[in-house]
Order: sequence, then structure tokens, then C-alpha cells
Amino acid sequence: MTTTVAGTAYDRLLNLHQEGSLLGSTAEILSWDQETMMPSGGLEYRSRQMALLARLSHERRTDPRLEELLNEAEAEGHAEDSPEHAQIREIRRDYEMATRLPADLVEEFAKLSSVSQHVWADARKNSDFQAFKPHLEQLVELSRRKADCLGIPEGGERWDALADTYEPGMRASEVAAVFEPLRDRLSNLIKELGASSNGPSNAFNEATIEIDAQSTFVREIATAFGFDFERGRLDRSVHPFCGGSHCNDVRLTTRFQPTEFNDALGSTMHEAGHGLYEQGLPFSMVGLPLGEAISLGIHESQSRMWENQVGRSEAFWKWCAPRAKEKIGAPLAHLSFEDFYGGANIVRPGFIRVEADEATYNLHIMIRFELERAIIGGDLAVADIPGEWNRMYKDYLGLDVPEDRVGCLQDVHWSMGAMGYFPTYTLGNLYCAQFFNTACEQIPGLEDGFSRGEFAPLLDWLRENIHRHGRRYSASELCLKVTGRPLSSDPLVDYLENKLRPLYGI
Repeated sequence: MTTTVAGTAYDRLLNLHQEGSLLGSTAEILSWDQETMMPSGGLEYRSRQMALLARLSHERRTDPRLEELLNEAEAEGHAEDSPEHAQIREIRRDYEMATRLPADLVEEFAKLSSVSQHVWADARKNSDFQAFKPHLEQLVELSRRKADCLGIPEGGERWDALADTYEPGMRASEVAAVFEPLRDRLSNLIKELGASSNGPSNAFNEATIEIDAQSTFVREIATAFGFDFERGRLDRSVHPFCGGSHCNDVRLTTRFQPTEFNDALGSTMHEAGHGLYEQGLPFSMVGLPLGEAISLGIHESQSRMWENQVGRSEAFWKWCAPRAKEKIGAPLAHLSFEDFYGGANIVRPGFIRVEADEATYNLHIMIRFELERAIIGGDLAVADIPGEWNRMYKDYLGLDVPEDRVGCLQDVHWSMGAMGYFPTYTLGNLYCAQFFNTACEQIPGLEDGFSRGEFAPLLDWLRENIHRHGRRYSASELCLKVTGRPLSSDPLVDYLENKLRPLYGI
């Protein structure tokens, strides 16, 4: 971790910024604890703790000394292509965004979201949207206030200001322009697969497996991918996530059920992908922009790559299937390789986003994006969310949603106040496919190596080309630097068509 001696304005700027980051990383550990281990009786006091930390962190991030040091550091004339210039640029961005938000709004948001997450968990369990509705209405109102404070971009809308905090530069109009052709191509593929009578067996997903056996096995897979359990851990939560405070303290969670073992496995591989990115960030830069992920879209590209391009590949299952049968035993003993590989790649429209197959997943994201845009823009009342959600699931996926537990209450994001977040998942899928194509071009035999449990070449490539840079480049700059091409939806859909059509006998 960098602890520079006060000297140049740049040195003093980094020291001051790192001090402020300590508070934010402490809040992240408390947030992880709240989702995994905190007794429910601790909620009221925890919300006060989170609110105080949010206020103190905001005070640090808006300290007038930061602006003074930024001005001085910028005047030192660091070269535009230097790490120093990138640090200053990103600290300036963070400072300007923070100073637009009043401290009382930040504190109120933190306190409300802390309470709302517990209310949401109970409401989801009971399929009771009405219990969550008042909290969501408050969060939406605070989100609108936040957007107004951050500033609506010229020609844009409130949603854009919120999305910019997760994916810098993202605009609703641009997202919609990308989503429309992607939706058309995916919808055609899903219809094509659905019409086939030669789909894969579902026997793998129907097997009943003890939770402890599942837990042990998914941990072994995360280790094989390269996740370092000396610098991380794996626990259980209602909604799988990756948290922690820095690259040497990364917290993963997953969830289990007696059947659908591939859900637990896929969720763990997904969160391990996030964790590998976090562990790949330089510890010398903890608390600084060059020690942080570029954007949520790039972060998602890492998790989806390990979950899908690796974890759903034919080569991976040549390695994994025998191990699953050996470690888990009787429940899987009767399954063939085709049962494992096919079962991991079944395309079947379903209600739950985190359980969705690769082909239908992005349709779930598109629904949430359109709803968010309407909610923040005032075109859809919170009270009308369940009805509109159900209508869109019928239109997009042909499904009749039976209850809100598997409908509009399934995701944790809105209870956290994370409006503008969801499209980063689809952007992550697009970046992922393009990055993986490039990795395969540059590493001969990369995919074949998965069949022998050789995952280090891919992790090393990601560490070199993506992880080590932190926020030195924007997402679009990094994509162009790594792949030589701007972001395109073609690699993703080509990958899905080339894999899924043969599996369905097309």
C-alpha cells in the first residue's frame, strides 16, 4: 500500500485520498457482515453506523484541501500518458462528483438503504411487495435528488446521472440503441432453440445433492481458477455478491439449494471472477484510483468470463465432470458427460435473473433497464412496478409471473438504492466475449487447456491486460487497447450461436 512521504503536491494528494478511502473500505466490511452474519436485532444500530461512516467518508471526499492539492498537482505538469496523470484525473472526477452531493443526502441514503435491504429480504421471503413499497418509494425519491445534484448531462435524463456513477459516460439513449439489435438477435436465437426437439438432458440439474458437499466442491473450483483463500473467503447470502475492503481481503458469497447444483456452481464461479479481478489489483495502490476497478461493466466482464466462457465450455466439463462424480458420488454417478455439459447450457426462459442461461440473461437486464428508466423519469409509479414487471416478462420471455418473490422482488439492487446499475451486466457480457476472443487469439490452445484444469494462462493474461491497470484507462479505451476494436455485440451473439446450435441439434 502506498504511503508516500509528504513532498510534492501529488504525494500529499495521494496520502489525503487514501485516508478517505479507509472509511469507505470499513463500511464495505460492515455491509458484508450485515448480509452474511449480523443478527437481525443489530439492524437499527447498524444503520446508524453505516450512516455515520457515510457522512465521515463524504466529508473526507469533499475536503477543500483535496481541491487545493488537485490544483497544485495538475500544475506540476505530469505527462498525459503517465500513471500520475491518470491518478490526478480520476481523483478530480471523484472529488467533483462527491462535492455535488450534500452530506445530509449521503447520510440519509446510507441509513435508508441499510434498513431497506433487511425489509427487502423479508418482503422477498414473503412475496410481499406492499411491505417493501414505502421504502422503495423513498429510495426512488432520494435517487432523483441524487441525480439532480450530480447534474443531468446536456440532452440526457436523470437516469444518466445515476448510471455515470457505475459506468462512466453511460447514457440511456446509447444503452437503448445497443439493446434493440441485441434483443432482436437473441430473441430469434431463443425461438430457434425452443423449437428444437433435440435439447440437452436436464438430469444434472435435477440431482439432489447435500449442501455441504456442494459447498466443498464449489470452493475447490474457485481455488482451481486461482482465487486465493489466504486473501479471501466464501460465505452464504440470500443474493450472491463479492465484497471486501481491498485486494487482500475479498469476500465472496453464494447460495445453495438441494437441486440445481449448477446454480450454486455458476454463482460461485461468477463471484470468484469478481474476486479474481479484485485480487489482481495492485496492493501498492490500495485506496487510489489505480488500485480500483475501471467500471462495473469491466468488472462484470471478468465474472461472466469465468462463469460462462470457462465454466460452461465443453473443455471445462471434460475436466470438471469426472471430479464432480468422484467428489460428490452417488447423486451424480449415473450421469454422462453430455448430461453435465448439456445441463450447464440448457436454454429455458425463467423468472430468476441470476439463474438465467446465457441466451435469455440479457432479456432480464433489458426489462430492468426499461423499468428503471421509467421509474426515475416519473413515467412509472412504484406502486405499478409489479404489474408492469409481469407484463414485460410475458412480452419478452413468454412467462406468467406467479408471485412477486420471483418477480420484482428478486434482486437486491433497488433496496440498496442502486439505480442505473443493471445495464452494466449486459455491457459486461459484451466486453467479456470480445476480451475472450482476443485471449484465445493470443494464447494458442487456451480453451483446450481447460480440459486439463489449466486455468492459469487465462488468469495471467487477464492480470496483465486488465487487472493491473486499475482505472488508468476508461472502459472503452481499455477495450480498444486490448482487442484493437471498439465494443461490438457480434462476438457475444456469435459465441452463443456457435455453442448452442450444435447442442440443440441445429
